[in-house]
This record gives sequence, C-alpha cells and structure tokens, in this order.
Amino acid sequence: MNFLDKIKWLGETALWVKKRIKDNIRPDYQIIDTESELKTFTRKLEKEKTVAVDLEADSMYHFREKVCLIQIATKRANVIIDPLQVENLAPIRPFFSRHDIKKIFHGADYDVRSLYRDFNVEINNLFDTQIACRFLGIQETGLDAVLRKHFNIALDKRYQKKDWSRRPLPADMLEYAAKDAIYLVPLANLLEKELERKGRLSWVYEECADLSRVRAASSDGEPLYLKFKGAGRLKSRDLAVLEALLRFRKEVAEQKDKPLFKILGNDSLLKIAKAKPLTVRQLEKARALSRKQMRMYDKGLVEAVKEAMEIAQKDLPVYPRKKGPVLSPKVPDRVKALKRWRNTKARSLEIEPGLICNKSLISTIAIKNPRNMNDLERIKEMKNWQRDAFGKDLVTVLRKGRR
Repeated sequence: MNFLDKIKWLGETALWVKKRIKDNIRPDYQIIDTESELKTFTRKLEKEKTVAVDLEADSMYHFREKVCLIQIATKRANVIIDPLQVENLAPIRPFFSRHDIKKIFHGADYDVRSLYRDFNVEINNLFDTQIACRFLGIQETGLDAVLRKHFNIALDKRYQKKDWSRRPLPADMLEYAAKDAIYLVPLANLLEKELERKGRLSWVYEECADLSRVRAASSDGEPLYLKFKGAGRLKSRDLAVLEALLRFRKEVAEQKDKPLFKILGNDSLLKIAKAKPLTVRQLEKARALSRKQMRMYDKGLVEAVKEAMEIAQKDLPVYPRKKGPVLSPKVPDRVKALKRWRNTKARSLEIEPGLICNKSLISTIAIKNPRNMNDLERIKEMKNWQRDAFGKDLVTVLRKGRR
C-alpha cells in the first residue's frame, strides 16, 4: 500500500467507524438472555470471518468475580449476551474454538482467563489490538487513547467501574456496553495493515496465540502469603502472623461477598503482621486500621495474631526460595552486552525494549550462551519470531564477548 492509498484507506475507515459509534447516537443492539436465542445467534456467527469481543465483570463488587456480560460485534450484528440469565453457555464454545474465525479483543489477558474460568471457553485465532499497538510503538495503548488517536472518538468512562452484576441493568449501562466492541474490527484492520507494512504481523500473531492459552491462577491449597507482595522479606514468625491475617480477611470477604481489598488493604495487614498486637489496644497503637475497620475487625484480627504467635518454632512457615545455579563470572558482562544491543534495536524499531527481550529472557540467553542458531533453538523461552528476527544478532553479540 503506497502512501496515498494508505491515507485514503485510513480516511475511509475512520469515517465508517464514526458513522457507527458517534457518542450521541444510540447503538442498535440485541440482548440475548435465553439459551434458544444464544443457539440461533451462534449459528449466524459461523458465517463470520472476523468478530469483536468484549466483557464486563464485577470484580470490584464481589468476592468471587464473574463475567456479567459478553459483547460480540460483527458487520451485521451487535449483541450483548447476559450469562447471568443464560445458564448454559455451551452453545458458544465451538465458535470461540474455531481456527477460521478471528476473535478481536483489546487487552485480552483478563478476558481469556475469565472466559475459561467461568465457562470453560477456549479461544483460537485471537487478535489483541492492544498487543498490536505495542508492537507498533504506540505509547498509550488503552482503548480510549487508541480510539482518540486513530478515529478521534472519545469513550465514556463513567461506567467502567460500575456493578455489572446488578439486574436489571439500566439502559445507559447497556448502551455503554453495546458500544464497547463495535470499533474493534475496523481498528484491527487498520493495525494489521500497519504491522504488515513494518514486517511485524507474524510477531503479533504468535504473541496472541500464546495469550489465548493463559489461564486463571489456582491456589490449590497453597499458603496465601505466596501471592502477597513483600512476604518473601518477612521472618518466619511474621510470616505465620501474615498467613493468619490473610485467612481471616478471606473468610470475612467470603461471608460478606466483597472483594478482599474492600475488607482490609495489604498495607494494613503488613503493618499488623510486623507489629503482632496481642490486644485491641496494641492493635490500635499500630495505626493500621481506620476507626470503622477497628470496630468491625479488631477482635478477629487480634485472635488471628494470638493463634499465629502460639505456633511452635519448629512449625513456623519458611518462605520457599529457589537456589539458582552457580553462574559463570562472565554472565553479568553478557547480560550488559545483550541489554545494550536490545536497547539500541528497540530505539531503531521505536518499540519498548521489553518486547524484544524481557529481563528474564536476557538472563536465560546470557546463562546458556548460545554459539549458533542451533543452540538458540534449544532455548524454549524464546518465541519463534524473536529467534527469526533477532537470532543472528544475539549470536553475534555473544560471539564478540568471547574474543
């Protein structure tokens, strides 16, 4: 596509989007809240080649978050599926798993995890417009910023943090949801053309394929402190107290059906774990809680601390630490050389350095010190596109370091 053709195409695309989603125009949409309607709609989806998808959830309002709406937009349809009314979403699973229909999301990580967690939905042929933006060097990749940049369209953010689990949903919230997916198809078309021009489309495809396989984390009975930032720096007794406090917070949150952060914040729990108050008065002196939190949770928190303080020394938890391998003294120099190369390459491509090679991958390459392309093939952490695009450069950088 030459420059004039590109300008013409961008203009036509922008006009098409604006006609459909001007903020002052009420979007036409269909609400699906029965299984029979869902079956009918999924049969129509089989004829599509590209479909846009978005979700609304209630993570800000409930202990166990759930998907509350699924928005799907095509050239011919704009649909809101209500999974709180449609008890069986099995009819839509085959659509998401099909390889011949492209599903466009923006910032799909949370959506992919949520769809699999709630409905056992697996997604094939995913295209994430946020990832596409990052590989084009776009600095602000939030959907609002991207739409402003490409189509001069402003999103209404008033409803982003609303409780989407309430029923019935007000008409204005439904209209907001109905607009969420309709611009993703033209946006994806625009971004794909630009990625193809820059020779990076295959990079994004591979990243999206990996993203489609992410799943929600499962604790599997593990200690709660393993997912608590800063727990690794605590002593064993403090760690035991923290675990007791985390369990108390979880029990309260589940009883009240509220998210954990609306019960007690992490900073408060960390302060209490270090202070280890054995009385309400000592808890008050720790200045970790508001007056309202003191009234509601003071006795329960003190009791949790007491129980942890009674654990025998030999039974105290120990934060698990992996012992790293004994490294060659040349590894730090290799890391520095690889980072210098990466940062220079990132500037020339006008993308984030971490997209080319993140810190973890750089460390792995420096440790394994590949001497040729065959050695690079054995580094499983590398993506195919990274190996194809930068493999020779990486081998050259390391070879120079051996001289």
